[in-house]
Amino acid sequence: MEDQIEVRNSDFSKSMCSSNLKQDEVAIVMVPFPGQGHLNQLLQLACLITSSYDLPVYYVGSATHNLQARIRANALNPSDIAKIHFHDIPTPDFTSPAPDPNALSKFPSHLEPSWDACMLLREPIASFLCDISTKSRRVVVVHDSLMSYNVQDVSSLHNAESYIFNCISVFTLYCIIRLSVGMSVPLEEELLKKIPSLDGIMTDKIRDRGASQSPYVDIRSGNIHNTSKVIEGKFLDLLTQVASDQNKKNWAIGPVLPTKLDCISNRENICLDWLNKQPPRSVLYVSFGTTTSFSDREIKELAMALEQSKQRFVWVLRDADRGDIFTEEARKVELPEGFEERVKGIGLVVREWAPQPEILAHSSTGGFMSHCGWNSCIERITMGVPIAAWPMHSDQPMTGFLVTEVLKIGLIVREWEKREELVNASTIENVVRKLMASEEGNVIRKRAEELGEAVRQSTEKGGASRMEMDSFIAHITR
Repeated sequence: MEDQIEVRNSDFSKSMCSSNLKQDEVAIVMVPFPGQGHLNQLLQLACLITSSYDLPVYYVGSATHNLQARIRANALNPSDIAKIHFHDIPTPDFTSPAPDPNALSKFPSHLEPSWDACMLLREPIASFLCDISTKSRRVVVVHDSLMSYNVQDVSSLHNAESYIFNCISVFTLYCIIRLSVGMSVPLEEELLKKIPSLDGIMTDKIRDRGASQSPYVDIRSGNIHNTSKVIEGKFLDLLTQVASDQNKKNWAIGPVLPTKLDCISNRENICLDWLNKQPPRSVLYVSFGTTTSFSDREIKELAMALEQSKQRFVWVLRDADRGDIFTEEARKVELPEGFEERVKGIGLVVREWAPQPEILAHSSTGGFMSHCGWNSCIERITMGVPIAAWPMHSDQPMTGFLVTEVLKIGLIVREWEKREELVNASTIENVVRKLMASEEGNVIRKRAEELGEAVRQSTEKGGASRMEMDSFIAHITR
């Protein structure tokens, strides 16, 4: 694939851009990787900039994935989204197979064709950047690290610079960098015994894809992190000591999601209507993101666990996304016969897209069973909700360790070393009861609520994250 791309783009050079008169303006260009958690975080950042700093923002990607980002925009003010300039690149052809719920590994290999296709976007992205550079004083490209190859032509424009937006936790990024070269992580001895290995987190093909971006990563002028010093200050300091980052500026501007949800809190939704009728902090929200597929057996065990726990719950039961979410109907996951009738009033099963930030911010929500994708983690940390952590692949095992062992705001459902074993109903039930109906769970919840309050305050005027965001904007508009 890399060779084909090089041939296809070999004639694309500095000479293609001509210099026109420039307006005295800074244009910000978002270039996300085509996965839901990645699309969402850069859309949130785009809205934050358009709403708070009144700068023009362009969101550049394939037409299919730009549409996906827009229609799934959770907790974002429609008037902020309306200010964003979406630049749709014709979507390259790719197959969009269904996920395999029975695969031993939970890594979403079925998405690889869509990821391959996104590697063909270099030339149209470069053409767009060239055009916008003739109309702006400065072009600032904010891109996913996995799109570094596609934005490399920034270096050929005299008035453009790029910044990597890190979509995973700083702790996870730091640990992966250290462990992948055989170095240890500076943690207490007891924690080092528990830290998950990197075995099985991704396929060799995806590891190679990440490595293929390396030659283009150093083009960047700095790094933006969707985290707060309140959450990961120690690890931000450690990350800046990593050799490749020593000469790069770093900004911890997160959370980039809205922390006040007034603009959409009154909208009608089956989940929110149901939560309105439940006692405070009594409901466990269950969702495993957009890249996890459970087998029928796994669904049966989880259903039994939720029913037997006698705890209130909202369960978002959806299959993993295809590469193109608009192609075919997703598999309808079957529940044990009579399950929904038996849990009526106690539990709600939802099969459509759910307003996750609003659910997590709701006063009735008291816990979150999750795959530990950073998008979900930063949302629930911000809203002060404790977690039942059940990591599936990629950055998730290390993020699960961060929230349960380092921050101590959750419980682990299944240790990473047992990832290929079926998690039985009694194991899940015990974790649910402990989180939702025990003194230990109450202590964890109080800790999560205190951290959430501190994180929300960090985004207010004078707070750590707000000052970091102001610093970044001042830097790019200098």
